[in-house]
Amino acid sequence: MALKPLKDRVVAKVEKPVEKTASGILLGDAKEKPAYAVVEAVGSEVTAVKKGDKIIFKEYSTTEVKVDGVEYIILKEEDILATT
Repeated sequence: MALKPLKDRVVAKVEKPVEKTASGILLGDAKEKPAYAVVEAVGSEVTAVKKGDKIIFKEYSTTEVKVDGVEYIILKEEDILATT
């Protein structure tokens, strides 16, 4: 990957949100629902996550970029809510 995050930044690839449950119930849109992504690279000051971790974050806290046809997000480590 060509992106190398600096300091406390994380580069991740967003996972498509689940639109329906296993039993077939359609899920509605919430105004501020958390989003999921897989960490692709971390900056030198990041301590809580590593490449390959699945993270939960709020969508408004990211910068979206497209590199070689692949969409990534860049966010600060402090904007990550949890790992799964």
